[in-house]
Amino acid sequence: MRYLIVRTDIRTAADIDLAATWAGGGCLRNETTAPEQRRQTVHAEDRDAALLLARALSTVGAVRAGRQRIKVLPLGEPRRRHRHPPG
Repeated sequence: MRYLIVRTDIRTAADIDLAATWAGGGCLRNETTAPEQRRQTVHAEDRDAALLLARALSTVGAVRAGRQRIKVLPLGEPRRRHRHPPG
C-alpha cells in the first residue's frame, strides 16, 4: 500500500471559539472542508517506510514546538496494469 506523509501548520483557535464549538457539539476543524496548509509532502511505498519518514519529519523544530504536525495517510494499492491478449 502507498502512503502520503504530510507536514502541515496547525491552525490556532481562540478559547472563545473552542468553548462555542464544544457547547454546540460541533467540530472545530474539518479537514475535508478546510484543510490545514501543507508545508511538505513525501510519498512512501510501504507502511514501514512511511513511519520512518514521519519519524524523521517529526524532528523539525516547528513540529517539536507544536506549531506543525505530521500526518500519515494511506493512498491505497498501486494500480496494476493488465495486459489484454490481442484480438
